[in-house]
Amino acid sequence: MSETATRYVPESRAGMLKITEIFHSLQGEARQAGLPTAFIRLTGCPLRCTYCDSEYAFYGGEWMHFDAIMETVGSFNTPYVCVTGGEPLAQKRCSELLVRLCDAGYSVSLETSGAVDIGLADVRVSRVMDLKTPGSGEAHRNLWANLDQLTPHDQIKFVICSREDYDWAKQHVQEGKLAERCEVLFSPSWGKVDATALAEWILADQLPVRYQLQLHKLLWGDVAGK
Repeated sequence: MSETATRYVPESRAGMLKITEIFHSLQGEARQAGLPTAFIRLTGCPLRCTYCDSEYAFYGGEWMHFDAIMETVGSFNTPYVCVTGGEPLAQKRCSELLVRLCDAGYSVSLETSGAVDIGLADVRVSRVMDLKTPGSGEAHRNLWANLDQLTPHDQIKFVICSREDYDWAKQHVQEGKLAERCEVLFSPSWGKVDATALAEWILADQLPVRYQLQLHKLLWGDVAGK
């Protein structure tokens, strides 16, 4: 984390967010997969998905001023920024940071659980929203009203843990005509479902979705900050 953060004392937390890490890596998922990206990982999440790979972001973190965040992001010299968590929208000032990043000219994506109102995010942000499958253990937390807010600029992601999850996701894609609203992503849950099998199910059913693997895990495994 940037040394600049040490200049800001959290007596008043206006203009501050609790940050787990800021790092530079290749985007591993979604529309910008493979592109060098600055990641801002906010601390905290109200969900406890069975497949979560960022549990270390549930607690701890460091209060960091927007100015320090922007300075650190700028040091990576990339136009792409991904705000992630945890659940970034669980921190109310996340929306302010998103506006500031967009105003600075960055191409911004937001990884969100779908359990918080995505309308809090600036419309210039590409919202990559999960729809939690039964295998996540958190399907009851889906905020279904979020579906009505999705635009072609956004993306909706299903993490598939089993054939049952796949059938559930397929039903929602077809009945909700989700591919007509935005890009739909299907991902095999790491270590829980055979990646080739998921690809074959998608092809057999001719689903209008994008299959994706987690590029960062193929390259670096479960290493934090990658």
